[in-house]
Amino acid sequence: MPDTLYSQYNANVQTAMTHQTLVYMGWYEAAVALYLVAAIVFAGYWFLRTREVLACAIAATVGGLGCQIVSLSLRAAYSHHVPWNDLYGSLSVVAAWAVILFLVFGARLSIWYAGPLVLGVTDALLAYAKGWNKGLEPLVPSLQSPWIFVHVPIVLAAYAAFLIGFATSVVYLLKHWDEERTLRVAGRSVGAAVAAETAALGRPAWLAWLDGVPSSARLDVVSYRVIAVGEILLTAGIILGGVWAHMAWGAYWQWDPKETAALASWAIYAAYLHLHTRPAWRGPRAAWFSIAGFASILFCYFGVNIWISGLHSYK
Repeated sequence: MPDTLYSQYNANVQTAMTHQTLVYMGWYEAAVALYLVAAIVFAGYWFLRTREVLACAIAATVGGLGCQIVSLSLRAAYSHHVPWNDLYGSLSVVAAWAVILFLVFGARLSIWYAGPLVLGVTDALLAYAKGWNKGLEPLVPSLQSPWIFVHVPIVLAAYAAFLIGFATSVVYLLKHWDEERTLRVAGRSVGAAVAAETAALGRPAWLAWLDGVPSSARLDVVSYRVIAVGEILLTAGIILGGVWAHMAWGAYWQWDPKETAALASWAIYAAYLHLHTRPAWRGPRAAWFSIAGFASILFCYFGVNIWISGLHSYK
């Protein structure tokens, strides 16, 4: 009889956990849908350039963020621990940070033109995270530390900032190409350049939205500022991770694959910030440096966490 009661109790608990998973995943699905809508509407803003379209895009973005915060909060409440304990949770937090920082930078630096790229990549990451959702599981002993409340969110916020820097760098390269094309068509004459830009000679029609984007020089500065924020966050995250490692394993640095990859990414962005102080390295070189840096972040996050065994692996 006791065994029967115990089995029934386990069945009831599993049913409750499944129901709870469906609840927070419902909010997750809503966030994925709203971010997709936001990316599409931001793309519409490229061409329509009206306040109404921008307001709708921002509203969809804020709505998606609200749904995601509810989803993460419910997951934390149901599991009784932080929601970023696995790849699904950490990807969800990266997406949330990307949207939060995009809204902040959008308000301060007017980078709404990067919306389709930022929201598109963010939504793709969030949708991909679903395949790694294991439901509600207890927190493994190695993660039962107060440092998980600061180290992980800060590093994930750095990744999000670099995602935005990647988006603005891509827009920069498109704008720079368009400016160079205009000058070539106009024969390097300022007056003729204005006329050539109006005619948009030699430019595909779908790139007409570039006329409403700030100059490439302005975009270069914006990318620098966003990446500087990401580098500060990554520096703080690495330092806090070292302190946590010392408390958990007795050493500040283990040369774990994740630590090494994070250090390599940090070095790439540190080089970007340093070289950007030299005029010869500003512009296209810096933009490609930013894109290479984000590629290293993707490897650090997915390549190491999934394919390479280590202390930080999700395998």
